[in-house]
Amino acid sequence: MMSAGRIVLLIFGVIVVLVVIGLPFGGGAVMVVQKVLADSEGFISTRTVQLERESHAIVSEPAAIDIGLDWPWRPGRLGTMKVEATAGDPARAIFLGLAEAAAVRAYLADVAYDEIVEFKLRPLRVSYRQHPGGSPPAPPATQRFWEVAAQGAGPQTLRWEVEPGEWVLVLMNADGSAGLDLRGSVGVKVPWLFPVGLGLFIAGLVVLAIGIVMIYLAVRRPAAGAAEAAAPAPSGHLLSLKGELEEPLSPWLWVFKWFLLIPHYIVLAFLWAAFAVVWVIAFFAILFTGRYPRELFEFSVGVLRWTWRVGFYSYQALGTDKYPPFTLKAGDYPADLELAYPERLSRGLVLVKWWLLALPQYLIVAFFSGGWGPRYGGLVFILALFAGVALLFRGRYPRELFDFVIGMNRWGFRVLAYAALLTDRYPPFRLGE
Repeated sequence: MMSAGRIVLLIFGVIVVLVVIGLPFGGGAVMVVQKVLADSEGFISTRTVQLERESHAIVSEPAAIDIGLDWPWRPGRLGTMKVEATAGDPARAIFLGLAEAAAVRAYLADVAYDEIVEFKLRPLRVSYRQHPGGSPPAPPATQRFWEVAAQGAGPQTLRWEVEPGEWVLVLMNADGSAGLDLRGSVGVKVPWLFPVGLGLFIAGLVVLAIGIVMIYLAVRRPAAGAAEAAAPAPSGHLLSLKGELEEPLSPWLWVFKWFLLIPHYIVLAFLWAAFAVVWVIAFFAILFTGRYPRELFEFSVGVLRWTWRVGFYSYQALGTDKYPPFTLKAGDYPADLELAYPERLSRGLVLVKWWLLALPQYLIVAFFSGGWGPRYGGLVFILALFAGVALLFRGRYPRELFDFVIGMNRWGFRVLAYAALLTDRYPPFRLGE
């Protein structure tokens, strides 16, 4: 029997794996983006887009930057923004400026300008909000409120070290005249992006390894002499599923079993998460060695056994009123599941059996269970409810119905064991042993 301490260790190990499994991939993606997409100066920029308006200015929506803490570095360490633009007519002088939103609103209060409210690159789409008005009171370069600015004919570049505040980017002709025809791009450089990605990658791998070790320590076989010998299964490593109808059954207890099983459902949620992690480990172990690690095999079979006992007690069979034990081991319970350990498994078959070869079986099991694998739904669930109604009104479980329900469950669990890489024996197309 799995001890309480090992169950707790398993649950915490699964939580750790589920929480951090995305960190190495996320950190790696950040590093790749930084190295592949950044230019020689370290900027990641959009492609060049064309902006044409009949007004006097194009402005961005106000961008509020509030890091919410006392940043220990100078503003440039937050990042640097670069705006590059040129006029459709290279001889025409343009103006690029960035300033606080309040100052820009005051300057353009009575000016006709267009505010960008939507900017998408794929596919390219720029939407504007038009503000009616006349000409600006003076050329933009004469104003003193600009945080950074650039003007002149030909390509112009504006660089700004990001700092907190509410900021607006303004694009105009240098003389403030109407009619804008600009081509430009925006880029950002974040100096700490690559170190953060590297840190996430390394930390994710370390913590993920810790979680996997926790799962292994929880499911590994006890010391020599402490392990119980498993009952033999039929030859060829075919899963054996047992379900003995225990009568008399309560005519009304089945209505409340879903509530009584809530503790089991919570534990099984973590066990099945660990089962998925073990499947990935076993896949590569079989692919490279032809063997399913024995401790992990016994854990996976134990999860199936635990699941079957809960299902037999509840709405996969309603075959007993004896509450299922909290254990992965075989024991004295009317429902049990056995599968002999295979010393060797096909290294090539592992690549195709769980999806391609099992596809016909999935279609049948989906009809039985209302989806893939054992679950509450489909024909099994409906017939189990019929049995519950029969218990309620007649006080007994129809034997033929019970045998049919057990047969469908047996079929489903054999397919599940095959898809879980626990056996190379293809599930037979039959309900019986």
